Amino acid sequence: MNKRIIECVPNFSEGRDKEKIRQIVRAIEAAGGVKVLDVDPGEATNRTVVTFVGEPEAVVEAAFAGVRKAAEVIDMRQHHGEHPRMGATDVLPLVPVSGITLEECVPLARDLARRIADELHIPTYCYEAAALRPERRNLAVCRAGEYEALPDKLAHVDTEPDFGARPYDEGIARTGATTVGARDFLIAVNFNLNTTSTRRANAIAFDVREKGRPVREGNPITGPIVRDADGKPVMRPGTLPATKAIGWYIKEYGIAQVSMNLTDISRTPLHVAFDEVCRKADARGVRVTGTEIVGLVPKRALIDAGRHFLRKQRRSTGISEEEIMKIAIKSMGLDDLKPFRPEEKVIEYLLEADDRKERLIDMSCKAFAEETASESPAPGGGSISAYMGALGAALGTMVANLSSHKAGWDERWEEFSDWADRGQKLLDELLHLVDEDTEAFNRIMAVFAMPKGSDEEKAARSAALQEATLYATQVPLRTMKAAAEVFPIVKAMAETGNPNSVSDAGVGAIAARGAVLGACLNVKINAAGLKDRTVAESLTAEADSIAAEAVRLEAEILRIAEDKIKK
Repeated sequence: MNKRIIECVPNFSEGRDKEKIRQIVRAIEAAGGVKVLDVDPGEATNRTVVTFVGEPEAVVEAAFAGVRKAAEVIDMRQHHGEHPRMGATDVLPLVPVSGITLEECVPLARDLARRIADELHIPTYCYEAAALRPERRNLAVCRAGEYEALPDKLAHVDTEPDFGARPYDEGIARTGATTVGARDFLIAVNFNLNTTSTRRANAIAFDVREKGRPVREGNPITGPIVRDADGKPVMRPGTLPATKAIGWYIKEYGIAQVSMNLTDISRTPLHVAFDEVCRKADARGVRVTGTEIVGLVPKRALIDAGRHFLRKQRRSTGISEEEIMKIAIKSMGLDDLKPFRPEEKVIEYLLEADDRKERLIDMSCKAFAEETASESPAPGGGSISAYMGALGAALGTMVANLSSHKAGWDERWEEFSDWADRGQKLLDELLHLVDEDTEAFNRIMAVFAMPKGSDEEKAARSAALQEATLYATQVPLRTMKAAAEVFPIVKAMAETGNPNSVSDAGVGAIAARGAVLGACLNVKINAAGLKDRTVAESLTAEADSIAAEAVRLEAEILRIAEDKIKK
């Protein structure tokens, strides 16, 4: 079962006083059990976005500690900034990351909101999935009128908070109100414009945001607003669903921006929002010069963007994750205002950073070879087999990418891009198996360190050894299956790819065959240690079948390569 992990992204109404920000972050960390991934202060907005993750109970405690400290150090009576705000802790969402659903985050958010009101005496509203009133799913409804509207909002039942309702007093004047919610991933992004005009930035924001703009009679800018039977403005929706946007001027940068929240990136991905803001800006004589991501971004948003821009260029998308990331960064100008470092901004990279072990595939070729040559029994033949398979996949992918860029073959770019995508996936899988094969060996070694005194201990040790041995048999079988999938790629490249690279396709076939036969030996030697002979024989028979087919396919591909070379 996956570890239950949630993310919390509180926005605090302080972006200028570094000491106050440090105190808030220290309070969050001191609560224990969480990892702060990012602290993103904005001077012009006078707002800091803190991102931290952990197991649900720890995150809730840390969030409460952050709200408490913010209430102590921030006085909303002195606060001014470009961003809408309502309290010292303005908004506090809980976001499911793994092992927990959005629905399970809802009671956590509501309980936290109630606790903030009861113990800290801060009025709280609940929004998004945690909303207790349908209209309050929208953060803008909860924050309507901002901090300045609180005296009036607290005086009316329809606008009073969900928890902690009371007449406006000195305590509320200092802390303001807080909005707590549960939501899916939200990307906060600002699109930089080559203008200082807030009015033009707002016009672009209204063009694209889901809410759109009010319909007006006659003159679309100055004409009277059309209202419905209830007196509410009739809105003309914008072009991007699941988006909220406003325009503002940022003195710190000397430019106007379209500031946007992407509330559902499956409906409006980051790259779609970028392209549409560019289109609408161009229609108004304005140009988007870059993009600023506030806080963190999920990896898939950038990978999808990079692939999108490669396709627009009619370029192969079958390249490494790092290269795709670079394309996304340059295409959207993510480094326009300051350097964009994926290891600091992509949530998955930050989560992996502390847990990541030393991996064989992170070594240089020389270091890997020397480690293999040492007197340690691992890495051994299984890891080397997986690496040979990875090299075979890499060669097939290389030929596909070269073919997609070959002069005169422009119309075939997508055909070769598809092959390169397949090769890149196999490359990633086989590189993973390089380390997993060594992990399988280590599991067996760990069993021998188990106690074996009592009958119970002996039985447990025996069962653990069989489990580890089965795993050590299955891993090289997975290597065989993955390496076998290299053959269709190198065969297609030998037959239809760049003829100047046909020898590379042939070497790819040789590497794939070596991977399959090498891994087959590992399947057999580990299967020999299984007590369940039916399982052992089944795994061995499957391995033999894959090996025989690999020998046949290698010979076929080498014949094709030899014939092409002779011509």
